[in-house]
Amino acid sequence: MESYAFMDPFQSTVYFLLYETLIVLIGTSSAFLKVPNHIIHGIKGQSLVIPVEYDVRSKVDDIQGNWEFKKLNDNHYKHLVTFRNDLFIYDMCMEFKKKFKLHPPNASLLITDLDTMEEGEYKITVNVQMKAMVTDEKMIQVTVNVPASKPVIQIIPMSEIVEDLHNVTLRCSVEFGTNIEYQWLHDGRVLQGNHRHNFYENNSVLYISPVKKEDIGNYICMVKNAISQNQSDPTAVNVFYGPYNLTVNSDKGLKTDKVFTVHAGEPTLFHCSADSNPPNTYVWIRKQNNETEKIKTGPNFLVNSHDIAQKEEYMCHAYNNVTKKEEQAQFTLIIVFMDKEKMAQKEKLVSSLEVLTVISVFIILSMLVVFFWKTCHPRTVIKQIYRRPMSENRRPHRSGHEDAKEDFGIYEFIVIPGTSETAQLSSKSLSEPDSVQAQDLHTAIYDVIRHLPESSSQGLLK
Repeated sequence: MESYAFMDPFQSTVYFLLYETLIVLIGTSSAFLKVPNHIIHGIKGQSLVIPVEYDVRSKVDDIQGNWEFKKLNDNHYKHLVTFRNDLFIYDMCMEFKKKFKLHPPNASLLITDLDTMEEGEYKITVNVQMKAMVTDEKMIQVTVNVPASKPVIQIIPMSEIVEDLHNVTLRCSVEFGTNIEYQWLHDGRVLQGNHRHNFYENNSVLYISPVKKEDIGNYICMVKNAISQNQSDPTAVNVFYGPYNLTVNSDKGLKTDKVFTVHAGEPTLFHCSADSNPPNTYVWIRKQNNETEKIKTGPNFLVNSHDIAQKEEYMCHAYNNVTKKEEQAQFTLIIVFMDKEKMAQKEKLVSSLEVLTVISVFIILSMLVVFFWKTCHPRTVIKQIYRRPMSENRRPHRSGHEDAKEDFGIYEFIVIPGTSETAQLSSKSLSEPDSVQAQDLHTAIYDVIRHLPESSSQGLLK
């Protein structure tokens, strides 16, 4: 194929003239060339294929044509290459020999080393010999791009930016890149132009005039072209403003508009605040007899109601050292004293509550004692304890059947000397309930028998 590139200039000219003559004589008829993209974006320094396809539904005997090129600002095409089937011929000057080649299996054009010089519009014209001669042509626009590098933002001025006093310029630039488009983001939102925000130099420059408090935040510059996109690091814009919305609040008392009402004897803490950047300097001032007295600096102010009159006027003064702006808030402090009648009613109410508490406690304790007395029967328990013999109290209770072997034998009722005690025991036993009598009598007889002298017991057994 390369051998055809060195044809005689006369022969090359003949081919070209014949081709142009065919186009003039035959003209353009049914379209059979297909172009996937009418605009192709190439990267500088790399190769690029301008693809075309044939849409032929019958046998093709012969295909011939040529590629032409013109810059976007030019009106005339330059001849690049002429081809017939799989052969091609460069232009007569052969200046594009190393730049352009056909890309088989069709007439697609290969640009080996893309440069800005090759940016423009390309036209392909093809004649196809089928049953008849058919001619078609297509135009493709080629752009040559350089990928965009990471953009950098520059802020002007770099010093303190004061609200309503300064203007701000943000300039976005890239080290390399072609056909760059710029877009600005403020705190993640796309920034649109308005009466204060203006864009210049293809949107690469953002101009804010005048700067406001709401312009505070992070700015990002986004760049892109047909083959790449990139964005800058967030760049913070700080604006000094204020003070705004100065207010005075208190932890105690009642606030009505600009008047605070506090009970006598209560220490009261006041707090002064305002929206400002940087933070304000606060000064507390007392107004008395048309004169002012500076009493404290700082946002907090503690007032002891014992040390002031019944009514005092104060003022909180806020000052921004950077913006040189100031604001102040005045308020009146009124001390309320409770009269003697209300104090007496309060003391009487306290005394009544104390008496009611004592009575309630006494009733509750009485109810607990009665409940315990009825449930446990303490009198019956005490009587049983004192009527039981000492020997019975000292030994453990026995049912009479713990040791059955000792109970076997002959039992008799005997009279022990000292009948008076027996009589007393009998008479006393008669006064007790039946169950108690039986138990005490059985125990007495049992104990007497067990404690008889041995000689007496033997005599009785005889």
